[in-house]
Amino acid sequence: MEDEVDRLVAAWRRERPDLDVEPLEVLSRVSRLARHLDRARRLAFSEHELEPWEFDVLTSLRRAGAPYQLSPGQLLTQTLVTSGTMTNRIDRLTKKGLVERLPDPSDRRGVLVRLTEEGRDRADQALAGLLDQERAILGELSRAQRGELAGLLRQLTAPFDNIPG
Repeated sequence: MEDEVDRLVAAWRRERPDLDVEPLEVLSRVSRLARHLDRARRLAFSEHELEPWEFDVLTSLRRAGAPYQLSPGQLLTQTLVTSGTMTNRIDRLTKKGLVERLPDPSDRRGVLVRLTEEGRDRADQALAGLLDQERAILGELSRAQRGELAGLLRQLTAPFDNIPG
């Protein structure tokens, strides 16, 4: 079965036979798959009236376990955004009734961000929708193939995820 990347690689091999275009065979497919995944995620989230960034914050809190709260600093670490961006996001989610700010009992100046019941319900429903979309994307692969692919991708991404600082 031929795909768009096969055609792209063949064209480059014809036009630039002096270059080794083998990396395109993997990374162009990863890039195209990322675009398809982004569309599937947006669809799953929009069905629950969430933006991707809202899902990221809500699910960070949901994964924290009961009482589903984190400090803004912990949310920064998990979502990889700046402090100003996180403040804006927390404000917007608070206005929507999906999170609430509470005083941090261990730091009088600090706050904790806690998931509301509605926020937890939306996060859970959006996650279920996302998993349905992702299962469909992976539908052509056997369980063993999915495991092998996950291991290979982990090998590629781990160095980026473990860069100090």
